Amino acid sequence: MMTNSQIHATARDLFDFIDASPSPWHAVETVTQRLLAHDYIQLDETARWSLTAGGRYFVVRGASIIAFQVGLQDVAQMGLRIIGAHTDSPSLRLKTQPAHASDGLVKLGVEVYGGPILATFTDRDLSLAGYVNLRTETGHRTQLLKFDQPIVRLPNLAIHLNRDVNEQGLKLHKQNELPLIFAMTESGVNPREQFLSYIASALNVEAGSILNYEFNVFDTQNGNFWGANNEFITDSQLDNLASCHAALTALLSASATNSTHVCALFDHEEVGSESHAGASGSFAQDVIQRLFTALNLDAEDYHRALAQSFFISADMAHAYHPNFPNVYEPQHKVMVNAGPVIKTNANQRYSTNAETAARFMLLCESVNVPYQNYIHRTDLGCGSTIGPILASRLGIASVDVGCPMWAMHSLRESAGVLDHSYMIAVMRAAYQS
Repeated sequence: MMTNSQIHATARDLFDFIDASPSPWHAVETVTQRLLAHDYIQLDETARWSLTAGGRYFVVRGASIIAFQVGLQDVAQMGLRIIGAHTDSPSLRLKTQPAHASDGLVKLGVEVYGGPILATFTDRDLSLAGYVNLRTETGHRTQLLKFDQPIVRLPNLAIHLNRDVNEQGLKLHKQNELPLIFAMTESGVNPREQFLSYIASALNVEAGSILNYEFNVFDTQNGNFWGANNEFITDSQLDNLASCHAALTALLSASATNSTHVCALFDHEEVGSESHAGASGSFAQDVIQRLFTALNLDAEDYHRALAQSFFISADMAHAYHPNFPNVYEPQHKVMVNAGPVIKTNANQRYSTNAETAARFMLLCESVNVPYQNYIHRTDLGCGSTIGPILASRLGIASVDVGCPMWAMHSLRESAGVLDHSYMIAVMRAAYQS
């Protein structure tokens, strides 16, 4: 196992990864740059593919990305080792025409993306990150944009005006009370033009060249350690960029083996995965089928390979919170810094079964990593993951796992420093198996 300094260095690299990825589009760019630095070759979905044994490749579709290293032996016989996660996190997204004036202020309207804890967005140093589509002579081009400084805010209401807030909790009307304060109005300037000019200035383009944009709201505070001995970590988007980072780190550190290694990171998990780039779309099947075609393998080989394959669906897990014991299944408490969590649900909200759980347990034991088992309380609704989706689409044996964390879907989440290194070690072992 790694030393304490190595464990904390891995966590710092996680902070760098998350803080460079304030939107799913930026997350894909962060992953892309790391893949290129390790000699992975980007493939174009519109071009014919030429692959070789041991070759390293990746494909981008929207805010999803799939990277793979071709196995050294017959792919049909050796199968695939797939680890999947998702690039998106619950958040606020700007509406298509967000800017409007109100009482001398320019506010930006937002939609709720997924299921964030809305109260955690109040009184934070917020900013915007996403992409802008710009006119060109032949059509348009897309450019990523991230505002590093805080430019928007959602101020809380004073307790003197909301006396029951500590007893009733902060409740925000999604239409009326979520618009973000952006600026003072400028005399004689339309608020939409004021916002477009701000974007144009950041990109050093004319405002008239902006066709449209898609922006994610993010917290500008960087990740950090906490606890008396720096045993905990905190950042935005631990769910699920921590799993993306773990899967990517394991892929980049794993040497070529007889089996083919696949790291599949999907957008839109938080809203159901139903998109051309989501796990419910064709992306995974398209990439795997084209991999076989490029290697001159046929449909029979494709199905033979999937029968020999194993899929690890990685998404964060609910750590036991000692202040709220009644919301947990008492026989399945999972603790921070006690190892990866194997998630099971009888109604198939997770893809785990006893056989796939056993395979993951043995992987943990092979690298001396502890593991835990989680089941949701029977009287509470259980979330889901990309695990059941891809397992059913591909017909592949699958297990759902994750690192334990607190405050899932908060703008500021927490986890254990040990668990992230534990997860990377097990994922690396899965690729080497």
